[in-house]
Amino acid sequence: MRLRRTRLRAGVVALGVAALLTTGMVVATTAQAAAGCSVAYATTAQWPGGFTADVRVTNLGDPVNGWRLAWAFPSGQQVNQAWNATVTASGSQVTATNASYNAAIGTNATVSFGFNGSWSGSNTAPSAFTLNGVACTGTTGPSTSPTVSPSTSPRPADPMATVAAMEPGWNLGNTLDAIPGETSWGNPLTTQALLRHVRSQGYKSIRLPITWSNHHGPAPDYTIDAAWLARVRQIVDWSLAEDLYVMVNLHHDSWQWINTYPSDRTTVMARYTALWSQLADEFRDDSQKLVFESINEPQFAGTTGDDQNYQVLAELNAAFVDLVRDSGGGNATRLLVLPTLHTNADQGRLDALTAEFDALDDPNLAATVHFYGYWPFSVNIAGGTRYDATVEQDLIGTFDRVHDTFVARGIPVIIGEWALLNWDHNRPGVIERGEFLKFLEAVGYHARVRKLTTMLWDAGQFLNRTTLQWRDQGVYEMFRASWSTRSGTASSDQVYVPRSGAIPAKSLTLNLNGLTFQGLWQGSTALANGADYTVSGNTLTLTPAALTRLAGNRAYGVNASIEARFSAGAPWRIDVVTSDPPTQAAATGTTQSFAVPTQFRGDQLATMEAKYADGSPAGPADWTPYKEFWQHFQPDYAASTILLKPEFFAEVDDGVVTLTFHFWSGARTTYRITKTGTTVTGSTL
Repeated sequence: MRLRRTRLRAGVVALGVAALLTTGMVVATTAQAAAGCSVAYATTAQWPGGFTADVRVTNLGDPVNGWRLAWAFPSGQQVNQAWNATVTASGSQVTATNASYNAAIGTNATVSFGFNGSWSGSNTAPSAFTLNGVACTGTTGPSTSPTVSPSTSPRPADPMATVAAMEPGWNLGNTLDAIPGETSWGNPLTTQALLRHVRSQGYKSIRLPITWSNHHGPAPDYTIDAAWLARVRQIVDWSLAEDLYVMVNLHHDSWQWINTYPSDRTTVMARYTALWSQLADEFRDDSQKLVFESINEPQFAGTTGDDQNYQVLAELNAAFVDLVRDSGGGNATRLLVLPTLHTNADQGRLDALTAEFDALDDPNLAATVHFYGYWPFSVNIAGGTRYDATVEQDLIGTFDRVHDTFVARGIPVIIGEWALLNWDHNRPGVIERGEFLKFLEAVGYHARVRKLTTMLWDAGQFLNRTTLQWRDQGVYEMFRASWSTRSGTASSDQVYVPRSGAIPAKSLTLNLNGLTFQGLWQGSTALANGADYTVSGNTLTLTPAALTRLAGNRAYGVNASIEARFSAGAPWRIDVVTSDPPTQAAATGTTQSFAVPTQFRGDQLATMEAKYADGSPAGPADWTPYKEFWQHFQPDYAASTILLKPEFFAEVDDGVVTLTFHFWSGARTTYRITKTGTTVTGSTL
């Protein structure tokens, strides 16, 4: 069936080409057609050495099909990466030409594109533009020459180009996928203003995770609730109106009912195909910027091993592709996205999906995996506090496997979700900020050079959807910089100095990532090389005089922030922190409520070890003495305590346990607890 339909589609394309050749469907405007345009050019973000621009072209004259916008940069800027247009340059002269999907601009219609660029000295916006050789003055007049327009007949999609144009992407997480409804997991109702803001921040695509299980009727029709489908349609339309690519899927359905497919094939397949048939019908004639993803993180119960898992996933993916293609219209060539088992990037999972692609023989497919980093670092367990060589090798190995398995064969890849599992504004301190920034920088770089499109998982931990502000502007700046360049980092983003006594020099190791160090700044004031700091190779040393000045009155905590700047990318913030070794006190409590009294004295908790008297690991995850931050223990800086969670005590034997608390200054404290039934006592050592 698959081969037969593939051949039929090829025959239809051939007949269409013949018809075009015999009827001569090429449009040319006359020399006297009205022509005119206006251009809105905006720098939507700027950082040292780089910027993002948004360009909106409004056609004031007769419709055009095929456009070319030209301008000159007044300050020698350069375009590094463009989207929704092909941008070329000769010296300061720049030309942007249409993509295949946005060639037509009707009268008074607007087309937009954008780019990341670089600058030095100044970043003055261009002031003069021409559209197809006509000056964009905001008025109309006769065109100076005929414009030959390409045929508007459908053409086969280029999936690699489509997926490349989706970079970078953003997930509307914990929203349409929330159970039972859009606001159930704490996010506000989605607005068009939110989607416009996401687009203004440089994102080119949006993934809409959608859970359908609570929003459709019973068998045999499984009719989707009209109000829910209308709401999904509204958000899809808003997103497309903002010129975003849009990816929709079946999300938590994967573990709610699709996972029972191995033992109930008939029922699950009927429900699955009924939902996708309705969605295919609803969106049949939508823009090709709408993309379908079959299942989120597919997983199955009651199987005997991965081979059976691969087989049942292949059956569901094949049914999805068949019914979408058979629905016709724009779905005949719409990009369809297929996941690996668990959306995991282990080689066996990748190979199984490769076999599916070979069997499907469909030119408009993409693969998707998810990436949440090396697990001990992603949740801060087993001492995984730093972005070290192990974490980086896990990243590189994953992206290499994905590239070599798919991209090298011409199959595009979407990293449909990525972040660190426990980075969240509601769980501060689980992942140290500087270590997180190193991870972000590396993901952006390693994905970009391997031509992988990334879609950030944002459940509200990055963008505050009420205020439309980033919860940490520096985190966003690292995101943005990584889309086009590398950024410099350092061994730490903190320098600790004592509360009293002489302050010694402090050194950090610079991670230049191929860039050059350009100096230190405090706000707009440059620090003096030699007097305030020295650089020897990759070692940056802050002098005692500079640290003494920056520490000010040496109140506990952050007294000053400076930034290291490099030849490209985001700057690296360094906090000057005053601290003394933390102190602790005795306490009593229960396994349901126990806290270690702790005077942090300007320091921050990094991790906690727990060991029995014989030195073996105590508590959960007994393969490591280092427990999971926040899940098993949690600092409360305002209350001056460290909480030991019931989840920790649930797996602690009666007796004595020695706790070692590690702090970011390098300080450690040792504390002894004794558990007897549900009673806990604690004392210092």
